[in-house]
Amino acid sequence: MMADGTESESRKLLRRLRDTLAEAGKGQERLDRITSLIADSMGCEVCSIYLFRDDDTLELCATEGLKAESVHQTRLRLGEGLVGRVAKMGKPINTGNAPSERGFRYMPETGEEIYSAFLGVPIQRLGEMLGVLVVQAKAARQYSDDEVYAIEVVAMVLAEMAELGAFVGEGEALSAPHQHPVLFRGGTGQEGTAEGHVWLHEPRVLITNPVADDPQAECERLRDAVQKLRLSVDTLLAKADSEDGEQQQVLEAYRMFANSRGWLRRMEEDIHRGLSAEAAVEKEQSATRARLNDVPDPYLRERLNDLDDLSNRLLRILTGQGHDTGAAMPPNPVLVARNIGPGELLEYGRKLKGVVLEEGSVGSHAAVVARALAIPLVIHAERITTEALNGDRILVDGDQGIVHLRPDENVAAAFRDKIAMQAQAMERYAGLRLLPAQALCGTTVGLHMNAGLMADLPSLEGSGAEGVGLFRTELQFLIRNQVPKRGELAALYSRVLDAAKGRRVAFRTLDIGSDKVLPYMKRVDEPNPAMGWRAIRVGLDKPGVLRMQLQALLRAANGRPLMVMFPFVAQFEEFLEARDHLLREIDREGQLGHVLPERIEIGAMLETPSLAFAPKQFFDLADFISIGGNDLKQFFFAADRENERVRRRYDTLNASFLTFIGHIVDRCVESGTALSFCGEDAGRPVEALCLAAMGLRTLSMRPASIGPVKSLIRRVNLAEVRRVIDDEIRVGRTTVRPAIMDWLSRQNEGL
Repeated sequence: MMADGTESESRKLLRRLRDTLAEAGKGQERLDRITSLIADSMGCEVCSIYLFRDDDTLELCATEGLKAESVHQTRLRLGEGLVGRVAKMGKPINTGNAPSERGFRYMPETGEEIYSAFLGVPIQRLGEMLGVLVVQAKAARQYSDDEVYAIEVVAMVLAEMAELGAFVGEGEALSAPHQHPVLFRGGTGQEGTAEGHVWLHEPRVLITNPVADDPQAECERLRDAVQKLRLSVDTLLAKADSEDGEQQQVLEAYRMFANSRGWLRRMEEDIHRGLSAEAAVEKEQSATRARLNDVPDPYLRERLNDLDDLSNRLLRILTGQGHDTGAAMPPNPVLVARNIGPGELLEYGRKLKGVVLEEGSVGSHAAVVARALAIPLVIHAERITTEALNGDRILVDGDQGIVHLRPDENVAAAFRDKIAMQAQAMERYAGLRLLPAQALCGTTVGLHMNAGLMADLPSLEGSGAEGVGLFRTELQFLIRNQVPKRGELAALYSRVLDAAKGRRVAFRTLDIGSDKVLPYMKRVDEPNPAMGWRAIRVGLDKPGVLRMQLQALLRAANGRPLMVMFPFVAQFEEFLEARDHLLREIDREGQLGHVLPERIEIGAMLETPSLAFAPKQFFDLADFISIGGNDLKQFFFAADRENERVRRRYDTLNASFLTFIGHIVDRCVESGTALSFCGEDAGRPVEALCLAAMGLRTLSMRPASIGPVKSLIRRVNLAEVRRVIDDEIRVGRTTVRPAIMDWLSRQNEGL
């Protein structure tokens, strides 16, 4: 704790700053008054404020001491000069001899060559860099720790006021926050397009009172809020499953942080220096986020994330700005969040027009639910939660992985044209709903849909799908806090079969592990989860849940035909063992007097290249095989589909991959085994066309893709498509895509 005199001076400076900000005037006038005030209070010759005019450029926006004509003329790139380095590192630079400091850049138009001492601190809010606050002096001296701290506190208050629009004026750097159009380039989690308004999953906490006069009262408010936080964590612990060691461990870490005296002491010290309780919490939170960037150890990063989350909870207690703020959801809501769990996303349901996440992955729970709800999803839209405000207009292009926030009218008009064209196409496809996907050569391709929720099943009738090629049973496990009961699952599976009205439904047994970890299941730390302990490997090692699920499926069938397929089978023995489990459950159900399915088909997902070379007995024994295209492609090319740097390098229409698909088709034809292809590529018309040409007669995709795929197949001769593919492979082409697109163009069958 600092001496009382210093604390008093610190509070005095912040009070003067608050009063200055409260005065009427334009943004530029306020900035000018602030630089003069800080220079006077700090007893230094120069105070300057640099703000970002775009993501990479800082602009001198106000100064006391440098040449007035350099304001709005002096600009620095991120990392350029000492100011640019402060912004890039997010840390202060304090030197008594600025010209000798690494990275120094002389800006002659400012007249700063006569100043030796330099202190620059970032103006930032929760990791969002807004600019740099600088003080300079002629005397060669380093600023004391107390002076550095005082300037950091002032910089934080400036960041809060900038967030509230206190410095709006002419020019990019003084433009109003959260008003300009912003383009975010992310990744495709679920295809589709949507226009709507932002609905933040966790609305940003805005601090309107960063400076406080009564430190004692603020400390009491903080302690009361911390006590409420501690009680809420204790309640969570009491409700937690005592057998779930990992969940207990996380909550114990929460409790440890919530009860940390050091955490509370640091925030109280900030209050005594003049900050409000909210501002003190946010200052500590900003420091935590800054440390996060420097910690490579995943365990420590997770703990710092825990502390960040606790700070958010504490801020919401202090401000009352919780999840339920009373705000009405805007029309056509598009959910914007850092990340979201499957249960939370399902609570929003079909009222959402789209979802945009800062994090997420193409195989995450949220992506699976978004596909089930048939709403576009963009992932990896970095920093969108710091830029978006509730109610902002937003355009989501899930096809391209692009988000337009607050778009200008030209962009919005072009986007609406795209949506209108898609709507017209869907109307056109609706006319094909009852027609088969029969090519001009007479070959018919069965088009099925993927599903995972009861909410999907209405699409079965409307889309023209002939059945459900993949029903993902894990979603019912992911959205619960404990293992669902056998009776619950049997009732659900029975409703699925009822809704299918006699159409085939292929139930995939529990596919967990990798990126799908059950909330109540102990997580296994693995260097490469996608190739680790997952799917059938978990089921065979811990067969209790597998047997319970098989019993539920048998009872749900209640005399009707049943299709069961096992995921991620890598070798024949795994299929044999899983099949034996099912056969034993059939015998057991019969002995118990339960009605058995009229017919049972037992199949496997072919997602690993190894299974394509399994013994002939596997292909003879399997009633059907479904190629899991997403996993198979990433393992075939050794390209992680979550890694944007490598996944786009490898094309489904690569000659080697299509040759491999042809090999699988030939083995199934030889054994008379039914074969289908399930995955994103099945729903892309050109890819689906080529898969059908290679001999696949069943494709399973999202319901919205059935119309476009059917339309293209009905307009071509598959034998001619196969000739184009074979010719390209014969001459050694890496990919057949250019030739196929050229052929389609010549056939006047453009997309």
